[in-house]
Amino acid sequence: MGPRARRGRAAPAARDSWWVLLSLSLLLRTSGFQAANASKPNILLIMADDLGIGDLGCYGNNTLRTPNIDRLAEEGMRLTQHLAAAPLCTPSRSSFLTGRHSFRSGMEAHDGYRALQWNGGSGGLPENETTFARILQQQGYATGLIGKWHQGVNCESRNDHCHHPLNHGFDYFYGMPFTLVNDCDPGRPPEVDASTRARLWFYTQVAALGVLTVALGKIWGLISVPWKAVLGAASLVFLFFVSWYASFGFVRRWNCILMRNHDVTEQPMVLERTARLMLQEAVSYIERNKHRPFLLFVSLLHVHIPLVTTKQFLGKSQHGLYGDNVEEMDWLVGEILQAIEENGLKNTTFTYFTSDHGGHLEARDERGQLGGWNGIFRGGKGMGGWEGGIRVPGIFRWPGVLPAGRVIHEPTSLMDVFPTVVELGGGHVPQDRVIDGRSLVPLLQGTAEHSAHEFLFHYCGKYLHAARWHDKDSGRLWKVHYMTPRFHPKGAGACHGQGVCPCSGVGVTQHSPPLLFDLSRDPSETRPLSPGLEPRYHAVLARVHEALEQHRRTLSPVPPQFSVGNIVWKPWLQPCCGTFPLCACTQDGDPSEA
Repeated sequence: MGPRARRGRAAPAARDSWWVLLSLSLLLRTSGFQAANASKPNILLIMADDLGIGDLGCYGNNTLRTPNIDRLAEEGMRLTQHLAAAPLCTPSRSSFLTGRHSFRSGMEAHDGYRALQWNGGSGGLPENETTFARILQQQGYATGLIGKWHQGVNCESRNDHCHHPLNHGFDYFYGMPFTLVNDCDPGRPPEVDASTRARLWFYTQVAALGVLTVALGKIWGLISVPWKAVLGAASLVFLFFVSWYASFGFVRRWNCILMRNHDVTEQPMVLERTARLMLQEAVSYIERNKHRPFLLFVSLLHVHIPLVTTKQFLGKSQHGLYGDNVEEMDWLVGEILQAIEENGLKNTTFTYFTSDHGGHLEARDERGQLGGWNGIFRGGKGMGGWEGGIRVPGIFRWPGVLPAGRVIHEPTSLMDVFPTVVELGGGHVPQDRVIDGRSLVPLLQGTAEHSAHEFLFHYCGKYLHAARWHDKDSGRLWKVHYMTPRFHPKGAGACHGQGVCPCSGVGVTQHSPPLLFDLSRDPSETRPLSPGLEPRYHAVLARVHEALEQHRRTLSPVPPQFSVGNIVWKPWLQPCCGTFPLCACTQDGDPSEA
């Protein structure tokens, strides 16, 4: 057989080889894609409300029992310098969700209110903000939020839900669109804008007394005033009373509600069964989505006042009602972690536990302290500079991927969770805006020795209170305070009688020169440095000032979400089940049917 014939036979063999190679290539690409999908972890984020870093056993507390959270830390990694981006609920959570300082989205104090006050207000997380839930939803994740939202509901009408979780990347929501407050418990003193409420009631009483005095003078013939004028004045006083009592007189009905997705399910909510419902919803969500990647953000109502605690835990701790509530919270966390394990998801779930800010030092009643313990750290909730207001637990677990029992002492932020979970979920952080958070993946996996943050800036409202510099060459951690709150009474360590410490005005001290602390040697911030005590004093202040100027160049004005116009209660925006204003319902549906 000649060469031509041999070449003719070789051609089909070559074609067959080509098809085999192409098939193998497609098979490898397909299997690689499946492997990439399989490597996407489920993401479970658990955030406590008002929990102090010193309330947990794994952070040094030996009198409160938190075995489930402690076990999470033993099986995972614990951060000791994990920092909230703001010292109050609404701004801290907006920063957590977006990876950005809250003032970049207008979710920060505007010379007055520092957090959203009503479900029926128009302020909230702007629609153009991107949450980690939205990005993971685009990556094929099921995205659920169980618990507290406190980022607003509506903008222009009762059902537009422009600020609602389902408009920010979550495909399922069950919980409070607002937050727990004392007003949710009829037996507690008022909390929502209590000072304004007291002033309005005083003005009403004075005006009513004035009208009554004029009417009596008319009856006794002491004053010559037409009855029409008296009745007109009385009508104006009545209208004034109705105008403010329509909101403040029904805080529990307007704010203390539960929603499932877009529907109000309880109004007002029944506090005694809320913990059970939240747990039931979280477990049900895990079971419904165990066969696909999911993000579940469990935003606990514990341990915010009024400290609603079930009978199972009442009187069981060594620290009164607050301690009972902490131990119940730990039990809830344990039940959620057990659901992860029972569904075979422990090794494929990236789990995170934290608090939105420090413990509430001013929360107390005749029975004692109702707020958390911030350990060795000075200050608490509402204080943007002192460590006690912003240093929070940070616990991560991913068995087989993250080493167990490791402790990291690098400065990190709640804002870092945004780029971290986005990276783990296969997404990309937005490139059209400033992102203040930095991915923790290299630090957690051990491929990076230091945090990506050299500088962190600590705000109280729109005011910069402090800044920190992690000098990685020397290992020193410098903290500069530009403003600090004035404690009341002096030396008390908190602002008792004020709810929380103010951010500005007569309630703060402005420091010139600033206070300088070395947190690596003085974590309790008790010994301010001076040029005589610290040779690098001026150099440190100059370096921090330089970084601060660079930071300020990234700032730009945005519409304030906490302006009076956005904060005030608007009846046409109030979420309602039934016909407004007769809003009332109690539904106890099975979450598995949702």
